[in-house]
Amino acid sequence: MPDRYVLNSVLFYPQKAFQCGPSALAMALEWSGVSSNPEALAPEVFTPSRKGSLQSSIIAASRRHGRVAYPVSGPDALLAEVSAGHPVIVLQNLGLSWFPSWHYAVVIGYDLREGVMFLHSGIIPRKQISLKLFEYTWARSDHWGLLVLPPSQLPATATEHEYISAVLGLEKTGQWKAAVQGYETALNRWPDSLLAHIGLGNSYYALGDLESAEKTFQEAARRYPTEGSVFNNLAEVLWKQGKNQEALKAACKAVKLGGPLANVYQKTLEEIQALNSMIKN
Repeated sequence: MPDRYVLNSVLFYPQKAFQCGPSALAMALEWSGVSSNPEALAPEVFTPSRKGSLQSSIIAASRRHGRVAYPVSGPDALLAEVSAGHPVIVLQNLGLSWFPSWHYAVVIGYDLREGVMFLHSGIIPRKQISLKLFEYTWARSDHWGLLVLPPSQLPATATEHEYISAVLGLEKTGQWKAAVQGYETALNRWPDSLLAHIGLGNSYYALGDLESAEKTFQEAARRYPTEGSVFNNLAEVLWKQGKNQEALKAACKAVKLGGPLANVYQKTLEEIQALNSMIKN
């Protein structure tokens, strides 16, 4: 990690009254390749009764725009992400502990030799603040930070569980194409990730790409021959393609393997058996 690094590619949006949340998110989204502005984002993230934006709203809006919302916590992770070229949204308390003044800013750089951080904050682009003061105000939010990344990019500090959880957020908002890309990114880094294989197969299935879904679950079955959930999902995909006997075989395999979701596997098997019986009759 270099002693000094400053991102010059982050567009600056000056903050209007109580609009630091939309402004910070707009800067992060623009950097990630999503055309946006604070005015367009305000209805998505701003809560008038609170005169501000909740962290959960910032995360949800990032996902709705097809971006991976990845948490960043602590100075080491923050510096690692910035030095990797990733701007980070941070939440600071610029007031007092008993009379807080919450504020979102975007960290775009640092200089460890000079002991300063560079932020797009308020109405000041590339604002310099001492590292000590920044840490003091950021710590009051329990070091809440957020990356807003294209699903093709992996955070510098990514862990398998945390990243896949972030991509799962895309699934929950129906961003299936972005989820596919995110899971593929995960598998490039962790090729043996069971959750990434299942997530990728499910996302292809939701998109109606049954051929790719089958291919994904077949690969997962090869890698994880004792995971009932893989065979259960494979059975569903095979049945949707009219491959009835293969579907029945996969469903029986899932039931045989059992596990915490054994009741679900049994239900899938019974549905396939019933449908097969109807077809024969």
